[in-house]
Amino acid sequence: MTDLYVSLAVCGAIVLLSEATRQAAARLTHAAYWIYLLEAASTFQLCSCCHELKLLGETTPMELSMGLALTYTLTLIHLMTFREATCNPGSALESVCRGSKNVRSAVGIILCQFAAGFAAQLFAVSVWSLGLSESHVKHQRFGYRCFDPLGGTLLEAAAVELLCAFTIQAAAMHVHKLDEKLRAHFIAAVITALIYAGGSTSGAVFNPVLAFSVMFSCSGHTYLEYCFVYWLGPLLGMASCILLFEKILPFLSGKTYTGLEAPVTQKQKTQ
Repeated sequence: MTDLYVSLAVCGAIVLLSEATRQAAARLTHAAYWIYLLEAASTFQLCSCCHELKLLGETTPMELSMGLALTYTLTLIHLMTFREATCNPGSALESVCRGSKNVRSAVGIILCQFAAGFAAQLFAVSVWSLGLSESHVKHQRFGYRCFDPLGGTLLEAAAVELLCAFTIQAAAMHVHKLDEKLRAHFIAAVITALIYAGGSTSGAVFNPVLAFSVMFSCSGHTYLEYCFVYWLGPLLGMASCILLFEKILPFLSGKTYTGLEAPVTQKQKTQ
């Protein structure tokens, strides 16, 4: 249990550090550049916490209920602190297609996301080198090696990522039908269920920048194969969901949202 407490403390420190960065950026940065720092800080938070939890899960036995509860809780914290940051390149591309952002702005956001994902890799290694827990000590002594994250074939893994992205996009497009207080909880529950259902096949990442940070360094497959699973799969899933609910069956969607902005409350957007 000591490893769990240490990992929770590390994740807590990451959230506080990222939140301090968001607060400082809101006060000190020009409004035109705030969104870039917001995306960078939030993506760093997401990727760094996932690095820590991945190491914990692979080195410390944990009951399924505990793992799911931890996933749900951290996901809820992420959703409540990200504000309008999506931490997902797919959402930036979607905003270009909808005309809410220009190409230059979207490219800048995506670059900030990937830079933050890479920074999270370096940060995780630095934290592990401190040997704060037995899991960290094992990394320090023997070196942490990420092995093949795919539990199925490339097509099976890509299909899981596609279905996961489709599902979370559909949830985000319809979450406005729920009471505002329940939206973040609903999205967190959907993400937790998807990780439970698809985690053994692909890891259920359904986020290109998170996969780049956490999965692409794993052995077992080439870079292009990981791009096929973790980039093409989620983008096709998101695109097919938008096509279905806005073009083929528009009467089912009603009001639409961009990516995971749906659970963000109006109060959070004004902070």
